[in-house]
Amino acid sequence: MNTSRILLGFAACAAIGAALGILFAPDKGTETRRKIAEKSNDMAGSIKDKFTDLVDEVKEKFSGLKSDAEDVAEKGYSAYNRSKSEINSF
Repeated sequence: MNTSRILLGFAACAAIGAALGILFAPDKGTETRRKIAEKSNDMAGSIKDKFTDLVDEVKEKFSGLKSDAEDVAEKGYSAYNRSKSEINSF
């Protein structure tokens, strides 16, 4: 999760830097607003993509953990049944 915070911080700083660069550029107001809208749309898309990647990664890790837990549970259940049959056979 630390990596996601770093990426989010980097994206936020890049957005702020881009906005400041556009605001201090010697363009007309309409041109500046258009540039800001384009950059904000680009950044929103980038953040959305990164968030989707993060969610997919978390889902993948959770799925792996779930599979491991099911394997452990199955092994425990099998061992329990073996022990139970051994006790009943005495």
